[in-house]
Amino acid sequence: MENEQSSKLDKWRGQYGALVIAFTCLIVLINGWGNNWVLTGVLGLGVFVCGTIGFFDLKRGIYNKSK
Repeated sequence: MENEQSSKLDKWRGQYGALVIAFTCLIVLINGWGNNWVLTGVLGLGVFVCGTIGFFDLKRGIYNKSK
């Protein structure tokens, strides 16, 4: 039973983890916009990179599920 629960968590983390990180970066980016331009740039880059990775992970998961 314990292995089944951790397996579900690992699957969820693998499929949606990067999207959650990208969303968190976006929220922090909006809150801190203009206060520190270096942090704004890093967070903007984080939104772009993690969002892209999350999108392709989700796309791959849907493709593998349909097979």
